[in-house]
Amino acid sequence: MRDLACYNVADLRERARRRLPLGIWEYLERGVEDEAGMARNRAAFEAVTFRPRVLRGVHTVDPSTELFGRPIPFPLALAPTGAAGLMWHNGDFALARAAAAARVPFTISSASTMDLEQIAEAGGRLWFQLYLWEDRALSHAVVDRAAALGCEALFVTLDLPVPPNREYIHRNGFGTPFRLNARNALDVALHPRWLLGTMGRYMLGGGIPTQANLPDRLRSKVTRAAMPGALFKQDDLDWDGVRALRDRWPGKFVLKGILHPDDARRALELGADGVVVSNHGGRALDSSVASISALPEIVAAVGGKMTVLLDSGVRRGSDVIKAVALGADAVLAGRAPLYGLAAAGEAGVARSIELLRSETVRTMAMLGARSVAEVRALAPG
Repeated sequence: MRDLACYNVADLRERARRRLPLGIWEYLERGVEDEAGMARNRAAFEAVTFRPRVLRGVHTVDPSTELFGRPIPFPLALAPTGAAGLMWHNGDFALARAAAAARVPFTISSASTMDLEQIAEAGGRLWFQLYLWEDRALSHAVVDRAAALGCEALFVTLDLPVPPNREYIHRNGFGTPFRLNARNALDVALHPRWLLGTMGRYMLGGGIPTQANLPDRLRSKVTRAAMPGALFKQDDLDWDGVRALRDRWPGKFVLKGILHPDDARRALELGADGVVVSNHGGRALDSSVASISALPEIVAAVGGKMTVLLDSGVRRGSDVIKAVALGADAVLAGRAPLYGLAAAGEAGVARSIELLRSETVRTMAMLGARSVAEVRALAPG
């Protein structure tokens, strides 16, 4: 994998930027409105510092830990990400295979362009993320399918009650549904590796991908508008609706998009097994607090009674360690593996995970922490 000549996530990001047409790249890379939320996420990570301990004998460093009672090689899982299938042919499967090979959990997105059953063939430890469709029966059906496939956990994303304000989509001519037009046709033509390697392979293999995990009568190609009832709609979701999902789901139940300690406490009362402290990677509310800034209060609010994950802005192994030192059980990485996917498919995803793991181990050694337990004993600042 080192023959990719990518030595950090930023290198993978640059490869992805060169390969993708502008509209697909901006969907991956950008946030909302003025993108202050994205900048705030990174600034908050960079503001966290440590006082390293020395002479600790760090010739053996073990970054392994547990999530939901099962081992993972280091405190990371792959976050759910939409539109992976537009960045690489069958991108969701490539993400899942790389995660399985690295023995880290992979979260299947309900916005994927591949069926749950297809992605599950990759093996590994699988979670499922849910946005609710306008027709709630569709959501319940896909939740039941995920349970039948053995997905360990259901992640219900809560931080997009209404569609986000992604103004760049209108400027670059790549809307939803995705269509060629006068503004984007030339740009697509200037990226032949993506055009032939991704869209060309779809055309040769049966056509443009569709919205997955819907009944056949409601499926539509990504180049066409969603059918009535098949739009995501969460503006009417409340705690009673989440409780109904908790009652329906037999496995671990996680609420994603929690930033307020009162919401974390309520999730605990409802019977959730975990929360994800997340501002959706700066892609929802632009003036949202940075996820890592909200983390300590939420950790204190739940008092060790549920799993706490951190999402949004993870780009380095040092970010993983900062989150763990502030109380997270692990982090979810979204954009970092997508950069790898868009750069080089499954090999690129594998490289992104390898980089984050090696940086995690190196950071631990530099801090004098030989285990995750010793990281948790550190006091940043």
